[in-house]
Amino acid sequence: MNLDELYQEVILDHYKNPRGAGLRDPFEGESHQVNPTCGDEITLRVHLEGDKVADVSYENVGCSISKASASVMYELIKDVEVGSAMEKLREFTELMNSKGQGEADEETLEDGVAFAGVSKYPMRVKCALLGWMAFKDALVKAEAGHEN
Repeated sequence: MNLDELYQEVILDHYKNPRGAGLRDPFEGESHQVNPTCGDEITLRVHLEGDKVADVSYENVGCSISKASASVMYELIKDVEVGSAMEKLREFTELMNSKGQGEADEETLEDGVAFAGVSKYPMRVKCALLGWMAFKDALVKAEAGHEN
């Protein structure tokens, strides 16, 4: 099995067995994002405990890349410090904007490295980033003390 096939398997596993799916309470920030080019949608909630992302919950509809990316994101940022979660967001965004030229740090992004090939396809990059952008928006709202 080559690396591309392995990455496809990782994406399919997260698509078929999403981690963290389903909206949960409590939460301090919520965001609803839509990718108008393909119809993907996500509603995401963030629950903070101090400076830690205690939980991220979401409901999403869309393609396998969008759904799998949200699942991977959940595993990467749940129970980590906000600063670390933002660093993972920055690294994933950088990878997605690399147009297939980026080198993913497997230690930081774990299963997120499986999306390296997605960065070659501009229309798919938005799919992969949808959940991450919802997280960023919900985190801003949570830190500002809003619930919507």
